[in-house]
Amino acid sequence: MPRAKGGSKTRQRRKKVLKRAKGYFGGRRKLYRTAAETVLRAGAFAYRGRKQKKRRARALWIIRVNAACRQVGLSYSVFMAGLKKAGIMLDRKILAELAVSDPPALSSIGPWRTSPGPDPRLPSSRCACVCSGARAS
Repeated sequence: MPRAKGGSKTRQRRKKVLKRAKGYFGGRRKLYRTAAETVLRAGAFAYRGRKQKKRRARALWIIRVNAACRQVGLSYSVFMAGLKKAGIMLDRKILAELAVSDPPALSSIGPWRTSPGPDPRLPSSRCACVCSGARAS
């Protein structure tokens, strides 16, 4: 049986790789071996980039919702906890769209105060501990 060297399948495979390497510089476009390495590497970068794109979009949504919440005197975490507690199932993408297009609608969604007040997580101005109101230095 004769040895199979470069049949149609091999040629098709190489043409497919070289077609994907179009636009690369020098041997990365013309030589099969370097083109194959470059195409494989490009595929890995593309896969990683698709994940990063989603990550960046979510971060942007959170930034937008946080900015809208701060304008009405809430922190992002208090706002999201209030939504969850109230059973309002809006995702961050929709909340960010509301924050940009209609900020008053965003502030009227949940069951919480919309006027800025003291942050409940910060200690009050009067200290009820051993120091009886005096500041420790």
